Amino acid sequence: MPCLRSLRRPARSRQASPLSTEPLQYQSQAGEVDSSARIYGMLCHLLSLCALLSIPFGHILGPLVVWLIKKDSHPFVNDQGKESLNFQITMTIAGLVAGVLMLVVIGFILLPIVLIVWLVLVIIASVKANGGVYYRYPINIRFIK
Repeated sequence: MPCLRSLRRPARSRQASPLSTEPLQYQSQAGEVDSSARIYGMLCHLLSLCALLSIPFGHILGPLVVWLIKKDSHPFVNDQGKESLNFQITMTIAGLVAGVLMLVVIGFILLPIVLIVWLVLVIIASVKANGGVYYRYPINIRFIK
């Protein structure tokens, strides 16, 4: 009777799925994570913190610039740039909704929550991207596919 392990199919490389929660890694042909792709992927997330410097739309323009420049040379940067831009647009919409809801007082509670969630998730995404992990934000509307 054959062993069940010998009947298993070999593992295939998987594509990043929008519904997948498992981290996937971009690897160069040598089998190691490309360091320049990791740095640019991390920058796609970190440059969204330009909003903290009071740069108008800096949270969208920072990742957009890196993504537009490097999307063709690194698939990892292309993926993380789109992910970061989608998240920044989603958080902008959430912030606007919370701002409008300030007229009904609940916005005063929601706006700080949106800001804290934004900051924490951007930091987590930056660390994961620096590790070469395809990070997916848990709260994200996919505008750019």
